[in-house]
Amino acid sequence: MIKVCKFGGTSMADANAIRQVKSIIDSDSSRKFIVVSAPGKRFKNDIKITDTLYRCYDEVVECGSCAKSFAIIRERFVEIVKDLGIDLDIESILDQTENQINEIKSAGFSASRGEYLSAIVVSAFLGVEFVDAAEIIRFDSHGKLNVDYTDDKVSSRLANSERAVIPGFYGKNFQGDIMTFSRGGSDITGSIIAHGVKADLYENWTDVSGFLVCDPRLVENPKVINQITYKEVRELSYMGASVLHAEAIAPVMRKKIPINIKNTFKPEDKGTMIVPNDQYKPDANDSVITGIAGKKDFTVLLIEKSMMNSEVGFIRRVLSVVEHYDICVEHLPSGIDTLSVVVESSQLKEGVLTDLVNEIRENVKPDYVHVIENISLIATVGHGMARRTGTAATLFTALANANINIKMIDQGSSELNIIIGVNNSDYEKCINAIYNAFIK
Repeated sequence: MIKVCKFGGTSMADANAIRQVKSIIDSDSSRKFIVVSAPGKRFKNDIKITDTLYRCYDEVVECGSCAKSFAIIRERFVEIVKDLGIDLDIESILDQTENQINEIKSAGFSASRGEYLSAIVVSAFLGVEFVDAAEIIRFDSHGKLNVDYTDDKVSSRLANSERAVIPGFYGKNFQGDIMTFSRGGSDITGSIIAHGVKADLYENWTDVSGFLVCDPRLVENPKVINQITYKEVRELSYMGASVLHAEAIAPVMRKKIPINIKNTFKPEDKGTMIVPNDQYKPDANDSVITGIAGKKDFTVLLIEKSMMNSEVGFIRRVLSVVEHYDICVEHLPSGIDTLSVVVESSQLKEGVLTDLVNEIRENVKPDYVHVIENISLIATVGHGMARRTGTAATLFTALANANINIKMIDQGSSELNIIIGVNNSDYEKCINAIYNAFIK
């Protein structure tokens, strides 16, 4: 059996956390490939190493040297190596890293060094091989992951490795420059490695005992999800659930490799199993819904035009205008004479909203365009929702009883989720109302 293990920032935060990681790896000989993040926060007001490395880049651009910010990086890694008692010349490695950040002057390279240094330290502590992600993760000329080439590189490079530690979050482009995934991208690296080595299981170790039904900062002591499907995780991760990066699902999906979300600091807990639909085993105690997640700060452009449904190309012309402003559309609910375009408000700053509305008016001649701002989107997700009657009724009754006004409703064709739009001010109350209605 082959297991790929990814350990997040809290698992790399200090020497004690790394010792715990070692005990987990040593307890199971099938845990062969270890992907690590940069050190995270040790306490509430601590600064993540990756954030400090971005500061290093800014400092290089402004001052020509990252000495001030890099001193924080140096202190952290020297302390970890000292506390672990590793025979590792970390000072020389840090000197080289600081010089490279100053010379290369790249945000991607700077940010990637947290994972790089973590992997060097962990490989030395475990006494296993270090494999640089730049050797095996490849991006194409458009900055997208070169899936097939990367899979070949991972498979061939790790074929003869008994055990290896690999830094997450980054790879190399066709020009040889370091590129990173979006934040949280070490999850993606772990998934890529699992696919490349044909793993039987991908363990994603974090600081919670699995995927929670909803954000514990909003609902007190939410339940842990025992089992969830790939598609449900994709929906919840995209809508803000932060346990697993949304893009980490795709690589393992291709080979139907299960993911186990585990707690580094409570390894005895079962955690959450993420599986393909055909491996899901229903439980009599399962709730109708699987999870709830949401995001704040969206804007809805409500476009109304009589006989819109009979006007060929209407939606295409609206979306062409949106595309002209390089804006991503989140949702597009529509009626016979109405079309709602839902976008993140952050894309509409500095006069873009006014220009966008004016251009829509010019191109499609609507009866009117109504702008609704400060909207939160909340997704209620569950693969069993389509088979059980009354799910929507329960949801909407709960919101009515909580005196929450719904601004928008959108249900996907798969019937996997129901997305509603509410005022930002009702966000927390809405999630609590849905949770209490479905989770007994």
